[in-house]
Amino acid sequence: MSFRFKAVAATALSLATLAIGGWAHAADLPVKAAKKAPDLPFFLVIDDRVSFSWMPKGTDPGMWSTRPDGSINGTTAKQVYSFTHFDLWAYGTNFFTISMFKSGHNDPASPCTAPGVNINGTPSDCAGATEIYGLFRSTFGWNELFNTKTFTAGPLHNISFEVGMDANTENNFLAPAKRDVVGGLQFAFDLPYKGYIDVAPLVYWEFLNHNAFTQCGLFGAGVAGVTCNSDGNVSYRATWAVEINYYMDLGFLPPNMQFWSISGRAGWYGPKGDSNGLPALSGIGRFSTASKTELNSEPIRLTFDASKAAWGDKYSHFVDLWVAYRYWQNKFGLDHNAMPGVCTVAATGQSTNSCTESTVYGGVTVKF
Repeated sequence: MSFRFKAVAATALSLATLAIGGWAHAADLPVKAAKKAPDLPFFLVIDDRVSFSWMPKGTDPGMWSTRPDGSINGTTAKQVYSFTHFDLWAYGTNFFTISMFKSGHNDPASPCTAPGVNINGTPSDCAGATEIYGLFRSTFGWNELFNTKTFTAGPLHNISFEVGMDANTENNFLAPAKRDVVGGLQFAFDLPYKGYIDVAPLVYWEFLNHNAFTQCGLFGAGVAGVTCNSDGNVSYRATWAVEINYYMDLGFLPPNMQFWSISGRAGWYGPKGDSNGLPALSGIGRFSTASKTELNSEPIRLTFDASKAAWGDKYSHFVDLWVAYRYWQNKFGLDHNAMPGVCTVAATGQSTNSCTESTVYGGVTVKF
C-alpha cells in the first residue's frame, strides 16, 4: 500500500491507543466518570476512482487484417473505462478493479470471426468487440495478524498472505470467459519519497475459459478431448506467477514542481498447458499450441496531480492526468512465435502481431 494509506492507518491506530490510555487513566480518578473509547471504523481507508484512457495500439490474439501493401495489421485502438476500489482495514488491504475495453473494427464482435469476415466466410463489417475484465487482490498482513513488528526490518515493511481472482468476458466469436484464482505471499518494501514496491510470488490456476473455435461440431464432428472440446470450455493446470507493483513520488523535484509521481506493475505467469486444452496438438515448433510464460506489464506510468497543482495539497490526487507504456508478451499465455492461425499465419509462419501488445496510452483518473 502507499505511504499515504500507511500514514492514515498509523494515525488512526495511534489515536485509538491514546483514547484507550486516556480512558484507563480517567478510571483511576475518583471524581471523573470513565468515558468509552470511540469505536474505530471497520475500514480505515476507502478510496474509489474512475478512469478513462485511450490505447492507440491494443491487440486481441487472432484478430488481424492485411493492408493493401501486403503487411499485417494486428493492432486496434481501444477506449478503456475503469472503476477501482482500494480499502485498508485492521488486518490488510483489498483492491478491486473492473474495466470495459471497447475496440475498433480490427477487433470485431461476433458474428465476425475476423475483421470484415463473418462465420459464413462472407464479407461483413462488424462493430468492434467489447470486453469486461475484473480483478481483485486481498492481503492479510503478518504484523497485524500476529500483533508484532517482527516482519518489519530495514526496507521490508511487511509480509502478507495474498489471495485473488480474475475474470473476463468478451462478445467476439471466440467468446472467452476467463476465470482464475491466485494465492501466495506478498513482500512489501518501502521506497524513497514516500514510495513502496510490493513483490508477490503466487500460485496461479486458470480453471475455466472458453474458445468457440475448438468446440466440437464447428469444423466437423471431431473427438472430444482429442481434436475438439465438447462445449468449448478449456481448463488448465496450476502454475507459478510473480506480480510486482510500485509507486513513488518524484520528491527530488523543487517544491513548486512536486505534482509528479511514477508507478508501474508487472506480472509473470508460467506455462499452464496447451492453450486450446488439447494436449495432442501441443507439440514443438511453429505449429505448437503449447502455452508459454506470459508477461503482462505496465513498467512505467507518469502521473501529474492536476488537482493538487490547481487547488493545493488538500485535493491531492483527486484529478490525475497520466501517460503510460504497456507491454504484454504471449498475451493470455499464447506463444507469439507459434499458435498457427492466431499468433502466426498458418501457411507462412509470419507473425500476425496480435499476441504481443506494445503501446503508449494515456488517460484521466478522478477520485470520488
